[in-house]
Amino acid sequence: MTESYSRRTRLVHAGTRRSQYGEMAEAIFLTQGFAYATAEEAEARFIAAGPDEFVYARHGNPTVRMFEDRMAAVEGTEDAFATASGMAAVSGALLSMLKAGDHVVSSRALFGSCLYVVEDILPRFGVTTALVDGTNLDQWRRAVRPGTRAVFFESVSNPTLEVIDIAAVAAIARAAGALVVVDNVFATPLFTDTQRLGVDVVVYSTTKHVDGQGRALGGVICGSRAFVRKTAEPWLKHTGGAMSPFTAWLMLKGLETLDLRVRAQAAAALGLARALEGHPAVVRVLYPHLPSHPQHALARRQMEAGGTVFGLEVAGGKEGAFRFLDGLRIATISNNLGDSRSIVTHPATTTHQRLGEAARLALGITPGLVRFSVGLEDEGDLMADITAALARV
Repeated sequence: MTESYSRRTRLVHAGTRRSQYGEMAEAIFLTQGFAYATAEEAEARFIAAGPDEFVYARHGNPTVRMFEDRMAAVEGTEDAFATASGMAAVSGALLSMLKAGDHVVSSRALFGSCLYVVEDILPRFGVTTALVDGTNLDQWRRAVRPGTRAVFFESVSNPTLEVIDIAAVAAIARAAGALVVVDNVFATPLFTDTQRLGVDVVVYSTTKHVDGQGRALGGVICGSRAFVRKTAEPWLKHTGGAMSPFTAWLMLKGLETLDLRVRAQAAAALGLARALEGHPAVVRVLYPHLPSHPQHALARRQMEAGGTVFGLEVAGGKEGAFRFLDGLRIATISNNLGDSRSIVTHPATTTHQRLGEAARLALGITPGLVRFSVGLEDEGDLMADITAALARV
């Protein structure tokens, strides 16, 4: 699919491979292995498989390859590798490139599991890490040094929705020869053009937004062909982090409606965030495209829309937040996001509970903070549900 087509068209058609039967929906190749006509053919394929040749599903599969090609076309990268989960993408992208003695600089405001990889797992293997306030460019300049191998951050942090200046951090990293690895889940492939801003490697939990319907775990690493095939793929195929063919098929189907779903969700998120500012039971509302957001000007430059998630600090701390959550009838208490159903999460007691109170407060994760992922329900119904639940506070 050529780049002359719009993103919405690429979301439907890019990477399609049809068998001899000419099927309309992508075929699911549920096979772990592949047959060879001769021993010589097997030998040749193990030496260097062609673009439509496969040796084992852990290394690659026709259905998975369709998804990888489509994600690369949407993201604007040369290639992509599909993984079993979003965290397989994050850990695979980082661990595949790092070795003992390397140095990594990361923003401090991260999803709990991402922070665990940076703070706990990388140092076990001799990788030194430095954590910075991602919104403070002076801290990035002081932390990144000659020999820094990579910088890592979420373009919009989970769950406090801090917006990182991608182009500025990328310039700092590039001056030191470091690769820029960005988790772009909250901004989605639709709202932030990572390639224009200088990102080398982009990771997604495709569980969020891409599937977006609560069905399957998945992830993807997008980048140059050299990084994807020479660095990430060998690590992932030998450690077993590849996506299953059935999951890839679900993700392909999700991509077809991604643009329509996510734009509708983001529009509703903005409407709800605006309406909730000033509510007597709400201490603050966090949403990148609200003028009250600390990085509002940057978010307007960097993000076409503010995303599908907003933060809501409910009065009364944990007790107030729990009263609010328990009062909701449409939104569901869970710990996912980017779903067709609205989902509400209390980060302090779930996704970030292991950090401890002092660490959470340093990140802005207060006892009253609630993460609200807006689904595809009617915006008016959601507002009525939220208002009724806030009345309990």
